[in-house]
Amino acid sequence: MDQNPYESPGPLSVELESLAPAEDELTWWSRPCGGREVLAIALPLVVSTMFWSIQWFVDRMFLMWHSSAELPEMAAALPAGMAHWTLVCLPGGIASFVNTFVAQYHGAGKPERIGLAVAQGVRLGWICTPLFLLAVPLAPYLFAGSANPQLAKLETDYFQYLAFGAGAVVIGNALSSYYTGRGMTRVVMLVQVLGTLVNVVGDYLLIFGELGFPEMGIKGAAIATAAANWFNVAAFMVLMRLSPDRELHGLTSGNRFDAALFWRLLRFGAPGGLPLLVEAASFTLLTHFVAEIGNAEGAATGLAFNVNSIAFIPIFGVSIAVSTLVGQKLGENRPELAARATWTSLVIAIVYTSLFGAAYLLVPDFFLLAHGAFAKESEFIPIRDYTVVLLRFVTAYCLFDAMQLIFIGALRGAGDTFFILIATTTISLVFVTIGRVGQVYGDWGLFGWWWVLTAWLCTLAVVYLARFLQGRWKSMRVIEHDSLP
Repeated sequence: MDQNPYESPGPLSVELESLAPAEDELTWWSRPCGGREVLAIALPLVVSTMFWSIQWFVDRMFLMWHSSAELPEMAAALPAGMAHWTLVCLPGGIASFVNTFVAQYHGAGKPERIGLAVAQGVRLGWICTPLFLLAVPLAPYLFAGSANPQLAKLETDYFQYLAFGAGAVVIGNALSSYYTGRGMTRVVMLVQVLGTLVNVVGDYLLIFGELGFPEMGIKGAAIATAAANWFNVAAFMVLMRLSPDRELHGLTSGNRFDAALFWRLLRFGAPGGLPLLVEAASFTLLTHFVAEIGNAEGAATGLAFNVNSIAFIPIFGVSIAVSTLVGQKLGENRPELAARATWTSLVIAIVYTSLFGAAYLLVPDFFLLAHGAFAKESEFIPIRDYTVVLLRFVTAYCLFDAMQLIFIGALRGAGDTFFILIATTTISLVFVTIGRVGQVYGDWGLFGWWWVLTAWLCTLAVVYLARFLQGRWKSMRVIEHDSLP
């Protein structure tokens, strides 16, 4: 009979462990939760999120090419996209918290509970899908307050078509957690790469009307994104059905509603998802207020965010890896290794982000070449000039942005989500209020808002660092106490 991998090690395992080098003889790279172990989990997630950022980058780039002064699709995509993210981020954040449950069950040696945890997140997604569709007829009222009716119409179109793929975002977050929580991140990378290809090809065909497809502009961009989201769901479902560990992880027997576990998911996941909602709403307001200043300012802000996504979004992959390792090590009751995984991840994130920060400062036009390639030169020049300055702000705050993502990942892996909710809500509301008051009463323009954004992200990083150093997270768990070793 095969040995249960969750049983105590036998004599041979003990003998092999005694032959392994002592931990103080190992390097930063080779020690437990060192560079090698963190990167083994993080790199596929970094690649995965890079392709996600490429998906949005290409989406915005194509819209820039298709846009004109009479058809400002690029300026419309950012606020409408942020509104869409505001719609999905709370349930999506709850569903992604399945990763913490899977990681802690995996670390505690309770594989039969993994499928049950995933099933609760998937059910949440199916419950939310018809609710998302209710946003379609409400979209015109959402953007009715825009000072530019033409821009409002484009924002409405983009938001409405994205809503058809919103349910897939939530379901996909839960399904991917089955793999990320166990450290099998290459599977997630593969699915994301294929999904990105679906989205990019769909963008090309539907935005410009190639190969017999209708030219749909911003509507086509949204349809392609929604189709890619549902493709990811289908791919994960097929892979899980073919998994040889279906029975071990309860993917068949655990595919049922469990009221107690569903409540635990909501209890810990909602405070983890609400900060995403608060931040999304805050950034939606920011982009809306900036768009009020002018089309060029709004397009430049969207372009700067789009360029920054190349460096920023992959750090989400490292953050997910931190959550996974922290959850696994806390499930094993080894908080010292969870802390080490966090510091290792921080070093990796800072090195990666620093390279891009330097590039934004030294060669900003390199990142703008593709966007301006097919845009009208007279219209793109003012957008380019604004964006070059905005990328200096990005250079100033990008390290702090990476820092806050790493520490949020660690705190989420432990289940310290209520603190994240309070901190994010308070700080975001304060800085959005400061920016709006400055714009209305102090005549702040585009750069005033970007000073506010820089201070906002730096403050978040310092607060989360302090919480991590305080150490309360080390005693937290989200799984049942009888599941712990």
